Amino acid sequence: MNLPNTLTITRIFLVPILVVVLLTNVASKFGVPQQILGVSLFLAAALTDLLDGFLARRRGEVTTLGTLLDPIADKLLISAAFISLVETHVAPAWAVVIIIAREFAVSGLRSIAAAEGFAIAASKMGKLKMATQVVAITLLILGTVNGAPPSDNVNLSDVLREVAKTKDLNIDQFRLLCYGAGRAMLWIVVFSSLYSMYGYFRKFYGKVRDRFEVREKRRLRELMKRKKKEKNLVNDSLTIEEKNI
Repeated sequence: MNLPNTLTITRIFLVPILVVVLLTNVASKFGVPQQILGVSLFLAAALTDLLDGFLARRRGEVTTLGTLLDPIADKLLISAAFISLVETHVAPAWAVVIIIAREFAVSGLRSIAAAEGFAIAASKMGKLKMATQVVAITLLILGTVNGAPPSDNVNLSDVLREVAKTKDLNIDQFRLLCYGAGRAMLWIVVFSSLYSMYGYFRKFYGKVRDRFEVREKRRLRELMKRKKKEKNLVNDSLTIEEKNI
């Protein structure tokens, strides 16, 4: 157990605490607004995702345990946060289904790749996807009112015009802006999730195709060697018969 792995495991243990905060009024017992405590826990967990990888490379403490646990911890954190937001009707279920399904699909793809003896490295689009997810979840949590959405229909342009007119931003308008921006950000999350998944499948197909071509060439070489050997045996037997005659 080194420091990077400790941070990764801490992120896993923060997941159920985050769910409790988002789905219950436990924050009121501490005298803290629910959205503030929820965002603080979520960002603290997301921060450990940046630190564990950085520290592991910086300190030369990259381990098999950390390599396995890090993506699992990321998926647990993001999935738990999004499912909690669906439960409170803050995030649409269809978008969350696409996002989580993508995570399962890529994880399965990487498992198959590992079984085949090769790895699929994380892409830049995948890292962008993670960043957009963190931003979207943060905005959506900040836009809640006691765990519920502030409004079913939020028009960002109307809120911005009202703020520009009054030149003042109250807490309700801030929540509306965060909620509307978070819902808009979900479209970017869905797009980046699907696009990065396409990139992973393309890499996987390229790796599998290359390995298949190598295996096929090896099989053909073995077949040619076998035929050549059989041909030599036939020629040798004919030579022996001719000598006997």
